[in-house]
Amino acid sequence: MRLTRRSLMATVYGAGLAACAPAAVAPASVPEASHDLPDATQLASMIRSKEISAAEAVEEAIRRAEAIQPQINFLVTDTFAMAREKAKAPVSGPFGGVPFLVKDLDNVAGVVTRYGSASSASAPPAEKDDTFVAAMFTAGLICIGKSAAPENGYLPTTEPLAFAPSKNPWDTTRSTAGSSGGAGAATAAGVVPMAHANDGGGSIRLPAANNGLVGLKPSRGRMISEQPGARPLDLGVEGVVSRTVRDTAGFFAATEATGAAAVFAPVGLVTGASKTRLKVGVLSKGFGGFEAQTEVAGILQATAKLLETAGHTMVGQTTWPTAPTFGDDFLAYWSLGAAQGVADVEKMLGKKADETVVEPFTLTMAANAAKLKPADIDAIQQRLLAAAVAYDEWIKGFDVVISPVFASPPSPLGYLRGDVPFDTLRERLLQEVGYTLIHNISGAPAMCLPMGWTTSGLPVGIQFSGANGAEKMLLELAYEIEAAQPWIGRKPKVWAG
Repeated sequence: MRLTRRSLMATVYGAGLAACAPAAVAPASVPEASHDLPDATQLASMIRSKEISAAEAVEEAIRRAEAIQPQINFLVTDTFAMAREKAKAPVSGPFGGVPFLVKDLDNVAGVVTRYGSASSASAPPAEKDDTFVAAMFTAGLICIGKSAAPENGYLPTTEPLAFAPSKNPWDTTRSTAGSSGGAGAATAAGVVPMAHANDGGGSIRLPAANNGLVGLKPSRGRMISEQPGARPLDLGVEGVVSRTVRDTAGFFAATEATGAAAVFAPVGLVTGASKTRLKVGVLSKGFGGFEAQTEVAGILQATAKLLETAGHTMVGQTTWPTAPTFGDDFLAYWSLGAAQGVADVEKMLGKKADETVVEPFTLTMAANAAKLKPADIDAIQQRLLAAAVAYDEWIKGFDVVISPVFASPPSPLGYLRGDVPFDTLRERLLQEVGYTLIHNISGAPAMCLPMGWTTSGLPVGIQFSGANGAEKMLLELAYEIEAAQPWIGRKPKVWAG
C-alpha cells in the first residue's frame, strides 16, 4: 500500500484488537462432498477437534504452494519457516491454525513488503505487523507467504513489471485480476482455503470474479484499523477472498471493529440465509455507458431470474447515479496517490524515478497529477463527494442491486498491464472496471459471488450492492444463493489437490 494508500487512500476503521475474534466460527451448511480441500471453517474445526494439527495443516499448504507456484506465480515471498514455527505453538481464535496468505501491500513483521514494485528491491523487512494483519493473526490465521499484487495496487490485473505475472488457474493465458490477484489465484487453485485481500477500487471483488470466488468489500469504517473513523474519500478497505460464504462471514466477524470507536454496530457472525424477501434492482451498464459482454450479461439475467424465482421482488433495470465524468474523476483522484508514491520513491532512492524503478502507468499518473491545480483537485473531490451522496439516495430505492463485476470474462494477460500506452489503457479501464469504483467513493459494501462460467470455462462474478452498513443482508443473501446454486465443487484446470 505504500504511503499512497496509507494516507490518501487509507483504510480507516475503528477500534483495537481486543474484541475482534469470536470464540469459534460455527459451521453453516455448505456442500463439501465433491471437494478435496476443506474450507477454512471446516479446517479450523478439524484442528480444534485434533483431527489434524496446525502443523500438519501448514505443512500441507506449503506442499501445495510449492507445487502450484511454478504454474501460476501467486507468491512474492514465502514465510514457510515462520509458519512452521508458529504452528508448533498452541493456536487459538476462530481460525486457529488455518494457513493463509497476506497480500504484499501490507506489512508482516520480519518480511520485506515489495508493493509489486522494482523500487522496493532493497527495502528492509517490516518492523511490525500492520494493525489489520495483527487482527488476522489474532483470529488464528498462519501466514505462509505474501501474495502477489500489481505495483502499489493500482491496476486491476496482477502483472507487475518487476515480477512474473500471476496467472489465472482456470486458464493460465488469462488475468487473475487485481489488485488481490495472487490471493485470488492461490485460493481458487486450492493452495489455501482463503486469503487476505483489500479493495480501493474493486480489488477484492475483481479477483473474486476472475477466479470464481466469494469477495465482500465491507463498508468504510467497518473493519479494524489503526485509524479510527470513516473519513470521506478514504477508498481502501480490508477483507478476504474465499471459496465459501461461511468463510467470508467468519472472517468478517473475526475482524470487524467492535469497540467504542466502531462506525457501525457490529454484525457478528452471520450463519445462514434470511426469510426476508428483498427489492432487487438490475444494472447492466458501467459508469461510462458501456454494456457488459454477451455472456456476462446472460449470467446477470440468469441471476435476476434465480432471485425472482426465490420470491424476491424485481424492481427492474436501473443505472448508476453518477455523472459522465465519474470514471475520469476517480482516475484523477487515484493519480494523486501515484504522485505521492513516486515522490516517496525519489526520496528513498535519492534520485528521480524512471521506468527502471517505477512502471510507465504509475509515472504517467503522477505526471497527470502534477498538472492539476488546487482548484482542479477541489472540483474533483466535490464531484466525487456528490457521487457518494447520489449513491446513498439511489440505493434507498432497493435493498440490493445486482450488476457485473467486470464487463468481460477474465481478459488475456497483457491487456491491462502497466506498460500498455496510457490512453489505450485508460479506455480499457473505463470500459472494463465500470461497476466497482462507486462503492469505494460512497463507502458502501458490495459482494461478488461466482454466478456462472462462460462456454470456454471462465468464471464470471456478479456484484451485489447495498447501502452503507448492509453487510448482514448481503451475507444472508449470499448463503441463500450458495445453497440454491452451489459452486464449491467446481475446480480450475490448475488445482493443488
